[in-house]
Amino acid sequence: MSRLDDTMARLAAEKRKALVAYLCMGDPSQEASIEHAVACANAGADVLELGVPFSDPTADGAAIAQASERALRAGGGLERAIDAARAIRARTPVPLLLFGYYNPIFVRGESGTVAEAHAAGVDGLLVVDLPVDEAAPLRALCKQNALSLVPLLSPTSSAARVEATARAVREVPPGFVYYVSLTGVTGAAEPRVAQRSAASGLEHEWLAEAGARAAELRAAIGAPVVVGFGIDTPDKARAASRGADGVVVGSALVRLVASGRDPSGLVRDLRRAID
Repeated sequence: MSRLDDTMARLAAEKRKALVAYLCMGDPSQEASIEHAVACANAGADVLELGVPFSDPTADGAAIAQASERALRAGGGLERAIDAARAIRARTPVPLLLFGYYNPIFVRGESGTVAEAHAAGVDGLLVVDLPVDEAAPLRALCKQNALSLVPLLSPTSSAARVEATARAVREVPPGFVYYVSLTGVTGAAEPRVAQRSAASGLEHEWLAEAGARAAELRAAIGAPVVVGFGIDTPDKARAASRGADGVVVGSALVRLVASGRDPSGLVRDLRRAID
C-alpha cells in the first residue's frame, strides 16, 4: 500500500475524516509555498495537494488561476513543484499529491515525470483534465512506481464513467476518488445550488447531498471518496464530511496566502470541524 492508501485506511479505522489541503507551489514564492505546506501538515492536514502552476487552469476559479499566474511569473512549473515536494517530504510524512493538468506532464514526458515524482517522495498524481478512460498509460507507470493516480467524478458522471473508475481502482489503488461537489470551477458554489440550499431552510444542503453521493460512490467503486469544490468554511466542511471520507479545501487557503496570511489557522479550524 502507498502512504496515501495507508493514511486513508488508518483514518477509516479511527472513524475520522480526511482533510486534504491544496496549495499552489511557487505562490507567493517557492520558499513560502514550502513553508505554508509544512505548516498546514502540522496543523492537521492529512494529505497535501501540491498545485502545479499552469497557464490555462480551466477547472479552477479566480483564486487558483491568479495564484498559478503569480507562480509562473516567478519561474514556477512542474519541475519546481517536484523540487518543492522533495523539500516538503524531508520535513513531513504526510502524503503528497501533485495536482495539475496533463499538458505539463505530456511535454515533460509521462515516464520521466512519474519517476522524478516518485524519487522526490510524491505519493500520487491528480490530473484534473485526464479522463479515467484515457489514463491507462499513466496509470500503468504509476503502478510501476508505487504511486496513486486519483480519479475524479462529478454530479454529471454517467454510470459508465463510474464503472470505468471502479475498474481503474481495481488496477491501481488510488488512495481516494475525488468527487467534485458541483458543476463549475473551484472556489465558489453555483448560484442556483446555493439558492436552492438557502430556500430549503437547510444550510449547506447541497454539500450534505454531495457527501451522501460520495457514500454511494464509495459503495459502488470500493474506494474512499472525498468531496471538493465550494468548501471554504468549517461549517461547509462538516456538512460535506458527514457522508464522504474526507474533504478538499483549496481556494480558501490560496486566498489567505494571496492576502499575506498564514493558511494553517484555517486548517486547524477545519480539522476541529470535521473531527
